[in-house]
Amino acid sequence: MAVLDRRLEKAAPVLDSTVERSVPLIDFKKMGHWNMITMKKPAAATAALCLATGLVVTFGGMASAAEEVSYRLDVEPILQSRCVSCHQQDGEGLKASGLDLSSYEGLMKGTKHGPIIVPGDPLVSNLNVLIEGRASASLRMPHNQRPLLRAQQDIIRDWVKQGAKDN
Repeated sequence: MAVLDRRLEKAAPVLDSTVERSVPLIDFKKMGHWNMITMKKPAAATAALCLATGLVVTFGGMASAAEEVSYRLDVEPILQSRCVSCHQQDGEGLKASGLDLSSYEGLMKGTKHGPIIVPGDPLVSNLNVLIEGRASASLRMPHNQRPLLRAQQDIIRDWVKQGAKDN
């Protein structure tokens, strides 16, 4: 507050040709603020702000992809909450497909038709195809339930992309 008081004391009252002003106008040049006529500094600041905002929007999501995804901490809880009720011993999903999602070993074994995970390649991994809605409607998982949240799909995709490790 003291800084503002000193600056206001330095500002002299200005008389307009038609109206007398009782409030002093502040000379921003003397105060070290931006040049209010040319607006050079605000333009540079605006450009910097736009650039910074663009970088955050563009590269903000890359932080999550760069983080290592853990099977035990990240993927397994999703499978337990959304998939294991059917894909476990005596479950309908296990009977129909042979896919047991109650363990890492069962997941990596795959179905009676073959592997469901291609480590490093989520585009061709059948698990990703099924949970991301890229399969026919009759095959999409979880079957007859709401789809996994996009964030859950992203976690599984990143885990597969990172090699589908048992970590």
